Amino acid sequence: MGWFWADTAPAAPVARVAPHPTMPRDNAQPPPACPMHNKMPPPSGKAEPPSTPAGACPYVPPDQASNAPASTTTEPEPAQNTGLLSRLNPLNNMFFNLSNERASHQTQDLPLSREQSTIPKADGSLWEYPSPQQMYNAMLRKGYTDTPVDAVESMVSVHNFLNEGAWAEIMGWERRFSRGILEGYSICKRGEENANKTLGTAEDPFDTTTWTDKAVPPPKLLRFTGRPTEMTPKAQIMQWAAWGWPGKFASPPPFDRHDWFVERCNEKGCEEVRYVIDYYEGEPEPTGEPVFYLDVRPAIDGPRGAAERLVRWGTDTWWTATGGVVRELKKAEAERKKREDEIAAQSRQYN
Repeated sequence: MGWFWADTAPAAPVARVAPHPTMPRDNAQPPPACPMHNKMPPPSGKAEPPSTPAGACPYVPPDQASNAPASTTTEPEPAQNTGLLSRLNPLNNMFFNLSNERASHQTQDLPLSREQSTIPKADGSLWEYPSPQQMYNAMLRKGYTDTPVDAVESMVSVHNFLNEGAWAEIMGWERRFSRGILEGYSICKRGEENANKTLGTAEDPFDTTTWTDKAVPPPKLLRFTGRPTEMTPKAQIMQWAAWGWPGKFASPPPFDRHDWFVERCNEKGCEEVRYVIDYYEGEPEPTGEPVFYLDVRPAIDGPRGAAERLVRWGTDTWWTATGGVVRELKKAEAERKKREDEIAAQSRQYN
């Protein structure tokens, strides 16, 4: 899901997002709804009109890794020479200008408006999703001339939803660990359900905006890059397990991968944290609605990333395996009975 998309009038069924991957596909190619991960054809030299405002976040070609600075408040202007790299935005490795004009053979109009995401940039503004018209033009530019025009808005809706889902997962990690491993452990030690209650997100664990820590600024997405041809170590291990024990671990590979670089701040200052995202396609609903699964976690670039993953997943597993939920219920029942006994004792004194 390499584009950041918006949808002014959603025409697609809503896809579900879950952190644990299962999918029926038997190869690592994007599904038909996501035909944007082939390599770009060489630039034709014909300049497109500069109709895209700064801040667009479209698909990142896998062969153009981003090495942009950790934070920037304004996006640089493209150089005047004709080199490919000079025409790419270093925050997302896409062309600075994406045409928002109707294609010559287009059979119907597409919305031109762009919507803001809920994802903050380094300067505090919000990343924007390209319009359906920009998406269609970009797909034509990549050679997908058979894309049905009436399906573009649906594709935009799915892409928008998946990017919001990925950010919601990242927010969940940041709420737990922005202040460090020890603070994260104190939040996670009683399992995921109790952690969400502590964080105030029990009603909506996939909330993309709630940030209750007034002393620490919320995270920001600095830049991102798509790497659909590079399987993450976890995804590769799952494929080996599926090969060795197909009855137990059968799981086709993800159809896409992203790396998102997030600014994390606390009392000690700000730093950059890399997250890896695997995108899986699940079995569609009986009604035909698509189902996607996201596996979002901090990259293991050092001991901290490994510790965060171990703390969050390990504590939840331990809490469940040792009957933590049952202990909580018994404790609540004992407290309820104690209160009833106290009320009954006071009633007898008055009698």
